[in-house]
Amino acid sequence: MTLPDTMRAVEISAPGGPEVLRLTTRPVPRPGPGEVLIAVAWAGVNRPDALQRAGLYRAPAGASDLPGLECSGHVAALGEGVTGLTVGDAVCALLPGGGYAEYVTCPAAHALPVPAGLGLREAAGLAETCFTVWSNIVMRGGLKAGERFLVHGGSSGIGTTAIQIATALGAKVFATAGSAEKCAACTALGATAINYREADFVEVLRAAGGADVILDMVGGSYIPRNIKALADDGRLVFIAFLESPKAEVNFAQVMLRRLTITGSTLRPQSDEAKAEIARALAAHVWPMVGAGKLRVLVDSEFPLEDASRAHARMETNAHIGKILLKVR
Repeated sequence: MTLPDTMRAVEISAPGGPEVLRLTTRPVPRPGPGEVLIAVAWAGVNRPDALQRAGLYRAPAGASDLPGLECSGHVAALGEGVTGLTVGDAVCALLPGGGYAEYVTCPAAHALPVPAGLGLREAAGLAETCFTVWSNIVMRGGLKAGERFLVHGGSSGIGTTAIQIATALGAKVFATAGSAEKCAACTALGATAINYREADFVEVLRAAGGADVILDMVGGSYIPRNIKALADDGRLVFIAFLESPKAEVNFAQVMLRRLTITGSTLRPQSDEAKAEIARALAAHVWPMVGAGKLRVLVDSEFPLEDASRAHARMETNAHIGKILLKVR
C-alpha cells in the first residue's frame, strides 16, 4: 500500500474547552517494531480525550500528543516482527493516543479483528469500553454468574457496555441514570434502572441483598454510599472520579464485611498488560458480539473536522452510548 506523506488530524491548540480542537496537517506516522499502522475510518470520543484537551490528563511518554484512544479501520502497514495481521485487515484498536487522525500507530497486540457481524462504524466504539469494562469488572472485580452488579452512569459508553457484558455473564444487573430516557435505555439492555434523581440506589441494592460488584466512575459522595450498597465480601471498583477522588469513609465496614476496594486506569498500563486484556477480549467478549449479546449503542457521529462539536455533545452529559468521529 502506497502511503501519503501527510494526513489530516485534529490537535489540541491549547488547554481549554472544545473550541481549542483544530484541524491540522501532520506527517503520516510509520510503525515501529511490533506496531501496526491503521488507516482510520472511525474514531471513538471518550472522557479522557476531554480531560487531555483541558490540560488535566497528560499523554504518556512516547504517545502521540493528538487525542483519540480507540479507532477502527484497515491495517495500512506492518512494523518489523508483526505476525497474525495482514495489510488490508479490518481491525479495531486500543490506542495510546493519536486516534483523531487519518493514520495512527499502535502495538499490534492491541489491534483486534472487527467482530463478525459488526461494521467499522460500530467497531470504533468497542476497544476503550471493552478493555476498561472487562479488565475491571472481571479481571479485578471477579464478577461471576448469579452475582448482583451495579454500574453508575449506565447510559454512557462504559455503562451500556458494562450492562451487556455483565448480563451475558449471568449477573443480575442494576444501573443508575439521571433521566427517564436514559433509564429506558438501561432497561432495554437488561438492567434494573435506578433514576438517581428519584430513588436512592443504596436502598434499592440493600433491598435486593447488596451489590457483589460495583463499577463507579463518580467518586466523591458516592464512595461511602457505594460501601453501604455492597453485600458482604463485595468489591468496589473505581475507573474515574467525575465528582471527586476524596471522601470520608468508615473503614471499619471494610474490615467487618470483608470488602475489597480497588480500581485502575487503562492508559498508563504497560503494553503487555493491555495485550493480556486484548487476549481475554478475543476469547470471551468478541464471541458475545458475534452471538448478538453485545452491541455498540451509537449516540451521534461527527466528521473529523467537527471534533469540537463532538466534545461539546459529550460535555452536555445528554448522550446515550458512544460518540464517534467519521474520519474517512
